Amino acid sequence: MNSSRRNFLKQSTCATLSAASASAAFFDLMKTAAVASPVQTGDYKALICIFMYGGNDPHNMLVARTTADYNLYARTRAALAVPQGQLRALNFKDAAQREFGLHPSLSEIQTLFNGNRLAVVANVGPLVHPVTRTEYRAKSKPLPPQLFSHSDQQVHWQTSWPDQIARTGWGGRVADAVNSLNTNNQISMSLSFAGSNTFQVGSNVTQYEMPTDGPIKLYGYDENPQTTSLISQAVRNTLYTQQPRTNLLEEAWNTTFRRSLDAGAAFKVALDTAPKLTTVFPTNNNLAKQLNMVAKVIAARNLLNVRRQVFFVTLDGFDTHGDQIASHPGLLQKLSLAMNGFYAATVEMGIERQVTSFTASDFGRALKPNNKGTDHGWGAHHFVMGGAVNGGKIYGTFPNLTLDNETDAGSGRLIPTTAVDQYAATLASWFGVSATDLRTVTPNIGNFAADNLGFMA
Repeated sequence: MNSSRRNFLKQSTCATLSAASASAAFFDLMKTAAVASPVQTGDYKALICIFMYGGNDPHNMLVARTTADYNLYARTRAALAVPQGQLRALNFKDAAQREFGLHPSLSEIQTLFNGNRLAVVANVGPLVHPVTRTEYRAKSKPLPPQLFSHSDQQVHWQTSWPDQIARTGWGGRVADAVNSLNTNNQISMSLSFAGSNTFQVGSNVTQYEMPTDGPIKLYGYDENPQTTSLISQAVRNTLYTQQPRTNLLEEAWNTTFRRSLDAGAAFKVALDTAPKLTTVFPTNNNLAKQLNMVAKVIAARNLLNVRRQVFFVTLDGFDTHGDQIASHPGLLQKLSLAMNGFYAATVEMGIERQVTSFTASDFGRALKPNNKGTDHGWGAHHFVMGGAVNGGKIYGTFPNLTLDNETDAGSGRLIPTTAVDQYAATLASWFGVSATDLRTVTPNIGNFAADNLGFMA
């Protein structure tokens, strides 16, 4: 046997032993994590971002239904207007004594709102500073670039950093700020059930993507160190070897691959062991499917030994340029049913006060219809749901729906009166982000009158 071959076998054997040790240690960690500490159980919190891709039309989602206000809405929206008698009444009046109603497809959201488990935040959007119509037209204040563009506004919403090249998302910065609360380094605080996203990009915390049927398993690989299959041995020899790698790309790939396998194994053990939920989620509803998986992961929180988690889920199809009357009601119904099912699951687990879900979208849509649909807008209304929400109220300023009014940037594209920074800062503060770190999470928050909008208890 030549020297090269002996060295190769020696290194391979060492690598196999190293892999076995790493895997054995990993399984010991999983056994330890199966016993939750009382402090961890009481201090758990989760944030769930529900992103409505395409730009949801807020003006048919929430409508002022007092006669004068509804008549103005109906004139502005023309054929797109929801009939007044079909609006689902909310038990709320604003300072102007206006009454409000939700789109008829939002039956479950109506119940959640009237039960004080859900709030609406009105006319939210990306801003650098508060801006008036005059300032917008004169460009006398910094504005988010590429307004009304899907890709740009998705980035601005998810980063809350519209005046700079975004390197991280505000969800990622939230995770970075509180990551020390999680002691299980095998598990990322940030989980996406809708692929990669900008929202969860952090400097230290990396998002983990998982399909709705559980973690992806590498074909032919068994993480059990006793497994002798050639594929399993080859993977362990490659990923868990202690031999240094001088090629940075190779080392980065190896580290990412190894972390992915370890995380997937940890999630599988926890999901298989966690208490099974009896809450029934709606079928034929992709958002419900994602939220069902979020609920299963939360049910395994003690097994995973985590105290904070940030989730990302999506509902697509809101770019309603030409078929809004036909498509929008169904989308809102899916949203309503899915959110209601998820809230019921948190109640079943007894942690509804520790889990907060919130909606986001590219932008709102224009007040003025374009025949059968609406064009891209700016400000939009959003839902915040959970037991810790000061629900049953509309926060922020419900807009004037007269075309060419003081908040109209043109064609009914409403200038936001509440910034994404304020929306994010309120959620981040509840999640445990300190006042000092809040300036990193929401870098423009100092430009606005209020850091906290008050919708979280």
